[in-house]
Amino acid sequence: MSRKSMRERDLLEDILTAQKYITETYNLFANECRHETVRNDILNLLNEEHQLESEVFDEMHRRGWYPTVLAEPLLIDETKTKYEHEKP
Repeated sequence: MSRKSMRERDLLEDILTAQKYITETYNLFANECRHETVRNDILNLLNEEHQLESEVFDEMHRRGWYPTVLAEPLLIDETKTKYEHEKP
């Protein structure tokens, strides 16, 4: 792997980490905000930040720098069943 690729990977990892922190912070603020207009503005920002986070994740995944594994269909069905039974 070239030095350029490592620097790009490090940069994208830092950006992804920052985006995760930003979305956590906006989410907390939105949960605790009493002013509806401000809350809606924060929720709009939160949505934009999630979009940026998704774009960085997708780019890292495309480059093979953030591999994921596919869930087995049986595990998906078991999880869906578990949470369907827990609904109020």
